[in-house]
Amino acid sequence: MTDDFTALLNHPFTDAADRVRTALAEQGFGILTEIDMPATLKAKIGVDMEDYLVLGACNPALAHRALEIDRRVGLLLPCNVVVRDIGGSVLVEAMDPQLMVQFTGRPELGAVADEAAAKLRAAMAALKA
Repeated sequence: MTDDFTALLNHPFTDAADRVRTALAEQGFGILTEIDMPATLKAKIGVDMEDYLVLGACNPALAHRALEIDRRVGLLLPCNVVVRDIGGSVLVEAMDPQLMVQFTGRPELGAVADEAAAKLRAAMAALKA
């Protein structure tokens, strides 16, 4: 994972998560799912962990273009963006969309992956500003 797809925030966790949602929305990503890992793990297996949120982000236009090229891309959707406490700071991480190209072996997905990557980088840059 490169620094392009990460951001370190010095905000309370809830505020940081809200900032991430806003930064993603400004780049055309909607949040389809939110997984509160501590609540889920506490309810299912009784363990505690630090604040850890998985946001399922989707840019519908890009998702459509990618799925038109290869339906297997759905296995990688939505784009997971992790927001997690790392001891007083909040780390935001996303995967490089070029994984779509590697996963499918379809170079024609490169343009879609590049556009998605640019939007994720812009969201991360906005968080760092």
